[in-house]
Amino acid sequence: MPTVPPPPASPAARRTAVDVAALLERGRTLATPVLRAAVDRLAPPMDTVAAYHFGWIDAQGKPTDGDGGKAVRPALAVLSAEVTGAAPETGVPGAVAVELVHNFSLLHDDLMDGDEQRRHRDTVWKVHGPAQAILVGDALFALANEVLLELGTAEAGRATRRLTTASRALIDGQAQDISYEHRDRVSVEECLEMEGNKTGALLACASSIGAVLGGADERTADTLEKYGYHLGLAFQAIDDLLGIWGDPEATGKQTWSDLRQRKKSLPVVAALAAGGPASERLGEILAADAKSSDFATFSEEEFAARAALIEEAGGREWTADEARRQHTIAIDALNTVDMPEQVRARFTALADFVVVRKR
Repeated sequence: MPTVPPPPASPAARRTAVDVAALLERGRTLATPVLRAAVDRLAPPMDTVAAYHFGWIDAQGKPTDGDGGKAVRPALAVLSAEVTGAAPETGVPGAVAVELVHNFSLLHDDLMDGDEQRRHRDTVWKVHGPAQAILVGDALFALANEVLLELGTAEAGRATRRLTTASRALIDGQAQDISYEHRDRVSVEECLEMEGNKTGALLACASSIGAVLGGADERTADTLEKYGYHLGLAFQAIDDLLGIWGDPEATGKQTWSDLRQRKKSLPVVAALAAGGPASERLGEILAADAKSSDFATFSEEEFAARAALIEEAGGREWTADEARRQHTIAIDALNTVDMPEQVRARFTALADFVVVRKR
């Protein structure tokens, strides 16, 4: 069953049936050749390490049909070019640049969080070591700017400024996320600010970068960014639900993965802020966990008990409601931008997909 009940279909979505899988595949198909060409520029062994991370080869260097991720960001970037009447290909450099920054963050995040699995296989730092994870992440970040700036246009300069601003916010969000793991309490407002930086900023950039490359004015680009920012908050709210209650077969991560990392995600923060017996008990347990020397050896039952308290205190329901609320804000922003109705329907369908996904 979906993590969150589907939101009501918008008028645009009702008028135009959208194949979201095809939309995601279009973004992936358009972006992947350019992405591969960019990665091929890296010096050995970084080129093969990056290829492993993207799922193009296995740990022995053999070609594979690995899972390369959901491809929401490339889909948004090529779709946003069509807002201006440009061909979707106009947004491809933006799609590739955003994917490079996103994967830079994944490489570093996996190492910092100690995650051993991503997309159902060992993470880069586990296979190739921490040094390669850091170096390849840095290289992807540099490539992102190269891909845009080598276009040599005024629009490329505008797009690069938006990408660098989003990248700085993303890094701010990761720093906040790490710092919150060592605090007993984090407010809901702090958590939303962190997630807006860590996830919302780059989805905001993806939602506007193709339009910028297509010559959109600043107001249009800013409004598309608003759509993407709130879509990012909805996206992260669902990630937070999956980080506790997601099926490992679908997510590719351990059971209770966010609880194992002591993350102050939205369900946890909302549960702690709710008050009541379950909230108080949860607070006592998490405070003790922070001081525990044997936390890593906790049983499945102990993590399940914490998840049950979060749900009893209302953290799960609050987070699902928040995902729907952020989805509504995103669609309301989208509806203030002049664009072809088919393009609007596709943006809406992508937003709907974000709040009903299982991985």
